[in-house]
Amino acid sequence: MCSKSLYLCNRYRYKMSSIDVSVVVSVYNEAEGIANSYAEFSRVLSTMPESYELVFVNDGSTDATLSILKPIAESDEHVRLINFSKNFGHESAMIAGIDYARGDAIICMDSDLQHPPTKIPEMVDLWKNGFDVVNMVRLERKDATLMNKITSKCFYKFINSISDAKLAENASDFFLISRNVAEVLKKDFRERTRFLRGLIQLVGFTRTTLEYVAQERTAGKSHYSFFKLLKLSFSAISSFSKIPLQLGIFAGIIFGCISLVLIVYSLVMWFLNTPVSGYTTLVVFMSAFASVQMFVIGIIGQYLGYIFDEIKGRPIYIVKEIIEKK
Repeated sequence: MCSKSLYLCNRYRYKMSSIDVSVVVSVYNEAEGIANSYAEFSRVLSTMPESYELVFVNDGSTDATLSILKPIAESDEHVRLINFSKNFGHESAMIAGIDYARGDAIICMDSDLQHPPTKIPEMVDLWKNGFDVVNMVRLERKDATLMNKITSKCFYKFINSISDAKLAENASDFFLISRNVAEVLKKDFRERTRFLRGLIQLVGFTRTTLEYVAQERTAGKSHYSFFKLLKLSFSAISSFSKIPLQLGIFAGIIFGCISLVLIVYSLVMWFLNTPVSGYTTLVVFMSAFASVQMFVIGIIGQYLGYIFDEIKGRPIYIVKEIIEKK
């Protein structure tokens, strides 16, 4: 059987339960809308012929989120609640959900319903047709400002221009992966600094895209500030490209050429007995050079910090408890 189809063999090997679809939902301080989100997830999933589970990952919420989800998990056999010991971040929560999911297809999505649950049946159909990865590509975001749209487009253009791995533009943390892909992520992609929506496009396998429109949040507000998005962007760039580390080489070449021009100019003026007033030129040149030098050192420091995190080998997340119906 295995020689006939590696894909079917692996699906048979990793089928650990009768669950077909696991929906992983990362949750952080979503007390205002989590009950409605649970109801909508359950409504959509209950209409599908596939067996399912809802895996809520409580990422150290400090509001009433846990007290709302706990009785749901204890009473609904389809729901499991992974409760972290503290806040580890959205990426860690998704990794934990994938680690604990028991389905043959695993769908990651947010809890605020901006990722429409109504798209789940289409994603599952594509998986049943043989696709291991289904990337959800955002056509429009209802609550996005003009600045959000510009920065998002620039980010994907930039990272695709400096990276060998080409990421689908407007891809999000809304995707489906097969059990085969999940096993690869569990064993071989355990970076402390990661960009999961990029990793699922890096592992290979058969993949496709599906478009959707991101709705406005049903409740609460986004927990991603500008600086958190900036940090995530640099994490993504450092995970997929070493070109920022090469900026020192490019800067050295540019400033070397400028220095050569200044040397030639100064020598010519000296032979012509024309004094060169070099104070302003020298100050501007040295200031620019020092700024570029400090910028490059900062980039190197960031990469060294990521390496230090990997060497320490601390856990990506810590699970305090798993709550489910007995």
